[in-house]
Amino acid sequence: MEKNLEKTLDDVNNTEGIIGCILADHAGLCLGVKGNASTDSAGIIAAIADQVAKLEPKSPSPIISLQNDNRKCLIQRQGAVVGAIYKDVSM
Repeated sequence: MEKNLEKTLDDVNNTEGIIGCILADHAGLCLGVKGNASTDSAGIIAAIADQVAKLEPKSPSPIISLQNDNRKCLIQRQGAVVGAIYKDVSM
């Protein structure tokens, strides 16, 4: 499974416009990180995904978008894994 996670992280991080990505488990444990992303954010990313899913519990997994002047962070849960992708918006 580790090779699949590493390949997924590499594929995502090598996409144009993406500056970093992170995967976490349902409890917020960091499963992997690439690029300009921090392992310290795994727990909060999982918590954000959990809290937003409570807004409409019968809906499919939402995509959460957080943005500042420089970056955008997209968060989504797929099964037991939460992923976050960081994009540079200054480009």
